Amino acid sequence: MPVNELKSHYRTCNLCEAMCGLKIEFKGEDVVSIKGDKDDPFSHGHICPKAIALQDLYTDKDRLTSPVVKTKQGWQPIGWDEAFKLIAKRLSLIQTEFGRDAVGVYLGNPTVHNLEAMLFGPLFYRQLKTKNRFSATSVDQLPHHLAAMLMFGHPLLMPVPDIDRTNFMVILGANPVVSNGSIMSSPNIKKRLKAIQSRDGKIVTIDPRFTETSKLADQHLSIKPGSDAFLLMAMIHFLFSNDLVNCGSLQQHIDGLNHIESMVEDYTPEQVASLTGIDAETVAELVTDFCQADCAVLYARIGVSTQEFGSIVNWLVNVFNLLTGNLDSPGGSMFATPAVDMVGHKKGRTKKFARYHSRVSHYPETIGEFPVAALAEEILTDGEGQIKAMVVAAGNPLLSTPNNELLASAFEQLDFMLSIDFYINETSKYADIILPPPTPLERPHYDLIFNQLAVRNYARYSEPLFKRKPESRSEMDIYCSLVQAMAGKDLLSKVTTWFKLKSMRMLGPKGLINRALLQGPYGSNDPSDTSQTAFEGKLNLKKLQQSTHGLDLGPLKPQFPNKILTDNGRIDLAPAEFVADLARLEQKLVSVKTQPTDNESLLLIGRRDPRTCNSWMHNSYRLVKGKPGCIAHINSQDAKRLKIQCGELVMIESRVGKIKIPVEVTDTIMAGVVSIPHGWGHGVEDTQLSIANAHTGVSVNQLTDEKFVDQLTGNAALNGVPITMSVL
Repeated sequence: MPVNELKSHYRTCNLCEAMCGLKIEFKGEDVVSIKGDKDDPFSHGHICPKAIALQDLYTDKDRLTSPVVKTKQGWQPIGWDEAFKLIAKRLSLIQTEFGRDAVGVYLGNPTVHNLEAMLFGPLFYRQLKTKNRFSATSVDQLPHHLAAMLMFGHPLLMPVPDIDRTNFMVILGANPVVSNGSIMSSPNIKKRLKAIQSRDGKIVTIDPRFTETSKLADQHLSIKPGSDAFLLMAMIHFLFSNDLVNCGSLQQHIDGLNHIESMVEDYTPEQVASLTGIDAETVAELVTDFCQADCAVLYARIGVSTQEFGSIVNWLVNVFNLLTGNLDSPGGSMFATPAVDMVGHKKGRTKKFARYHSRVSHYPETIGEFPVAALAEEILTDGEGQIKAMVVAAGNPLLSTPNNELLASAFEQLDFMLSIDFYINETSKYADIILPPPTPLERPHYDLIFNQLAVRNYARYSEPLFKRKPESRSEMDIYCSLVQAMAGKDLLSKVTTWFKLKSMRMLGPKGLINRALLQGPYGSNDPSDTSQTAFEGKLNLKKLQQSTHGLDLGPLKPQFPNKILTDNGRIDLAPAEFVADLARLEQKLVSVKTQPTDNESLLLIGRRDPRTCNSWMHNSYRLVKGKPGCIAHINSQDAKRLKIQCGELVMIESRVGKIKIPVEVTDTIMAGVVSIPHGWGHGVEDTQLSIANAHTGVSVNQLTDEKFVDQLTGNAALNGVPITMSVL
């Protein structure tokens, strides 16, 4: 076939959670176009602007394709095998001298979008045997995981809206039109939302901003940042006081119902109205309409996860959906049945929460990780267990986690750092060695996590479009080589490790996915049998590969009680950890009512752009060109009070830092609130991001406070941060 012949490649976009199907036209090694795959049964041809970044990542002249080592003369090339040996030597020496926990690990958001990193990365991280593990989870969805684990028995049993069948959707602290759905993989979310209205349903948004999603909604309610827990307590109180509680088919499978009724007794809609900004009549109407709908769902996301009561909020969201008969029910809040089941059916697993605590602030471990808000202090504080070295993979915590300046000072004093990344960015600049993985178009893909969170059951396997560069290595090879290099010095350990890795390499990602499919709910014991459809229980990798555009595996189905994985096989409506944390909510209620109002203070919230995903796509010119996106939004009342004009440069300060940023005056945000997008703050010295450094913006995480967290988990509270603003 001629090299210059136009060919088509079909795959899943893995740059966000939506899993849109793509049709990529290419000639040789040149991408000609990236369009939506109209035959994809899940996305039906929809894509968002980020999809073109797949091409830009592949062609980016700034990206690394082979390892580099930091020397006195700057970054220098180093061979792969030499790099593995040097990494193993440095990490082993540090752990020998200071203990296993002297090495810390941070995994960034792209890890869960990367099949080989998910399959082979754990081999290396487990081998390090360190308790100092961190990830982007604790600046995002950690409260979701805790609620799922304590209530249902597994951290991945996070219910998602059955958006395609619901008739009433309340969206709390989320903007799915921009995020494409988060913990709700839902391509073409606009169409799905409009479909609710076309069947005479209703959409309500509750947010400090009148968001892009609010523009589509039937009703928008403005709420004061950080007060969502009070609103939910009042909504549940209204259910009990008006005899609206109906747990439906789950009534016989729950514990703690009476406790829920008693704990909300004092949280009347009237009592919390001044705290939330939503009056009692509006709460009554909202809850009544929700209960009268044939099916309804309350969906909450990052705006409520990343606040000081994030865990309580996510717990109460599940409680509210259950008490109204909308948990695990069509049109309500449901669970996917993915072809590769990451949850399984084993009941009574060890609860992975607070089994041990961080050294300095004593934050609890959750699912084997500490909150990243503790990372800087664990590096800076002397003593046994102090972090002396870091392994950072696919992450940029120097832009994406609280108090950037403190974390930068911590990274500066590390004895050694390994970065697994193909950019020299704001974090990897501190590394001693950088190992670059391939780009998404050079590796296979299957969504292990987001099929678990999809609004419809679906599966698709994507082959690599292009062969890796000759000097590049796959992540399977990178991680397996690190494991082998770190194997014990004795012959038995080395031989045992070699045989284990050999079997993993022989299986490869295809073999591992095939095995998982066969063990999954649509699988077959005969991998050669492709005579029947997946619906008849014969799904294997060969059949999935034959389905070029992906497989539709049907709508969400009720999973309980079989999928309740708690010790006793029952849903715990009132886990002791959440109930105990209500004392903190009560203290907040008292303090807010007794303390005088500070008219000078504002509250900070985040914002997301549909063309970006955190900080890792800003080196694509097509995604950052045009009007600058890093602008602070303030309400006209605040602008008038502070004598600020639209477009002016202002100084914003918090307890931990200050930034200079232009403002836009808009009444899409409620008074007393300032919104700044995250992921910016480029232009840092010694980084090699030519496009991002020409579109710098400022980092909102110079304002976020590492001490301002959800105390139950340590999850960062990025919303509701107290700030002040003044004209320069």
